[in-house]
Amino acid sequence: MKIFKAVAAAVMLIAIAAGLFLYWRHEERYPSTKDAYVGANIINVAARVTGQVAEVPITDNQPVKAGDLLFTIDETQFKASVDQAQANLDSAMQQAQSYSTQITAAEAAVESTQSAYDTAKNNFERAKALFSDGDLAQVSLDQATTTFAEASARLTASQSTLLALQSGLSAKQDDVLSSRAQLEITQANLNWTRVYATSDGWIANLTLRPGSAVSANAPQFSIVESSDWWVDANFKETSLPRIRPGQPVTVKVDMLPGVTLKGKVASIGRGSGDTFSLLPSENSSGNWVKVTRRFPVRVELNPTDAPLRVGGSSKVIVDTTVDQAEK
Repeated sequence: MKIFKAVAAAVMLIAIAAGLFLYWRHEERYPSTKDAYVGANIINVAARVTGQVAEVPITDNQPVKAGDLLFTIDETQFKASVDQAQANLDSAMQQAQSYSTQITAAEAAVESTQSAYDTAKNNFERAKALFSDGDLAQVSLDQATTTFAEASARLTASQSTLLALQSGLSAKQDDVLSSRAQLEITQANLNWTRVYATSDGWIANLTLRPGSAVSANAPQFSIVESSDWWVDANFKETSLPRIRPGQPVTVKVDMLPGVTLKGKVASIGRGSGDTFSLLPSENSSGNWVKVTRRFPVRVELNPTDAPLRVGGSSKVIVDTTVDQAEK
């Protein structure tokens, strides 16, 4: 009887040892963690202009598509700004056109006075030559001199007028460019009074209501994108040596009992979670106790129709045998 008890005890110890060994081997080949949470891209929605909210046609947790209207801002002052900018542009363009018309006339005047100047100069040169030969009276020379001086003065005046008009046109063209830029800015501000969804997803944390005052670029609520899902799993540092990017992963989400998701290891963090915390632990005291650190492992989930939610607790199991077999 004693021998039977001893054998039974030995068998039990061997079975326990074998079970522990198999469990250790399984955990080594298939490391797992329950310190894992579902993640997705979250877009903070903000208006690009400051104003008062006029309409909010959405509700919290509502699904939206890219391009759906999220909310609008009262556009009264923005329309007025566009009208004012358009009026300024029209005025600048009219003034520039007026300068262009005057320049055309001034160029014709310069051409006319230049022709008169050339004629007067030729007559003056001829009169001087005749006077030198004694073939022309002093009175005729004085008259030619006066005519040449008057033609020169008119040419100088017409050229000065043309230069002044050309300078004014350049300034008005600058005004046109400035007014056009201002119109584009005010038009953009008017367009930005309507805020649209930039991607598919779900509305989250919505408290915005008509009549609320919003500031430019101040987040009002969020959109949880529906395109990409992943799981951030925190593994013990002792499990990392066998984990490699690309290895297959099995994920079970607590809120989805009976549902098993598939994915793969996308990346492994270069620092422990404690490293990037606001108050990282310090082990400078003499009472130091070694604590196994955990490192984040990003798991990319395969496309699924499962109703995932950001932050959901999960269990992640990595199949490290695939990587070992490939080696």
